[in-house]
Amino acid sequence: MRSYLDFEKPVAELEAKADELRALQAKGEGYALADEIGRLDAKAAQALKELYGALTPWQKTLVARHPQRPHFKDYCAALIEEFTPLAGDRAFGEDEAIVGGFGRFRGEPVCVIGQEKGDSTETRIRHNFGMAKPEGYRKAVRLVELADRFGLPVLSFVDTAGAYPGIEAEERGQAEAIARSTESWLGLRTPSIALVIGEGGSGGAIAIAAASRVMMLEHAIYSVISPEGAASILWRDTARAQDAATGMKITAQDLLKFGIIDRIVSEPTGGAHRDHGAVIARAGDALSSALSELGGLSADELVDRRAEKFLAIGRNL
Repeated sequence: MRSYLDFEKPVAELEAKADELRALQAKGEGYALADEIGRLDAKAAQALKELYGALTPWQKTLVARHPQRPHFKDYCAALIEEFTPLAGDRAFGEDEAIVGGFGRFRGEPVCVIGQEKGDSTETRIRHNFGMAKPEGYRKAVRLVELADRFGLPVLSFVDTAGAYPGIEAEERGQAEAIARSTESWLGLRTPSIALVIGEGGSGGAIAIAAASRVMMLEHAIYSVISPEGAASILWRDTARAQDAATGMKITAQDLLKFGIIDRIVSEPTGGAHRDHGAVIARAGDALSSALSELGGLSADELVDRRAEKFLAIGRNL
């Protein structure tokens, strides 16, 4: 069953009416309803197009968090063949908020790492809502080092509200683990591509996104802190999250303009949650294109250009 966001209410009402007429038609209780159903469908499609053509930053935040958006496991299942996950950081334990391993992307061997939020109560708890603890980032470092050793490109899928802020995470060195992970990405001597598929929250996101190419889905967000967190700090009022979202410039369109990301991957009208197959296919094409662009660069060129890319952020704002 489709879940609607508050601002999608006009579309929800039109689609509900159309579904009611389809149900009557299926039972044989309604006659000559095809034209009316078609009219309602067309009206709903137009309303959806207009809504998603003018989303505010806060509305994009809600879309990025939509529970029915495809998650890392969906992209991995559709795009990566022969995926073999690896577990554990070889120091403390396993963290399932970050999932990673090796497989083949369109026939080529790659290392794949992603943040998984889960899509049910059970899986959300198991994956800790995509908020990794230090062992998750140390596992990511282990995988990146293996990829570097064997000359494999690294693909990362970013989707987290942020690193886990609990006491036990701090006791085990959360900040150091994030810093080490970021460092490992920056020093990688193979091509690396990061795609923000939902939320890109704070250091929890950049820890697996300091890549040669950083891309975002059209309605994803990427920021140093959540809008609610920023509102709490600035105004002591989380109700002003909408104001924070607007001022922080967290949308893909703003970040492309500022040179923080390299490409926007378009979503189907109505968001990625309405058509998983279409958005995953577009993501695959974007990843393939980026890998082709990076394929001719030497290891030294990859490291140098990645450093230049991140050092340049903020210089010309």
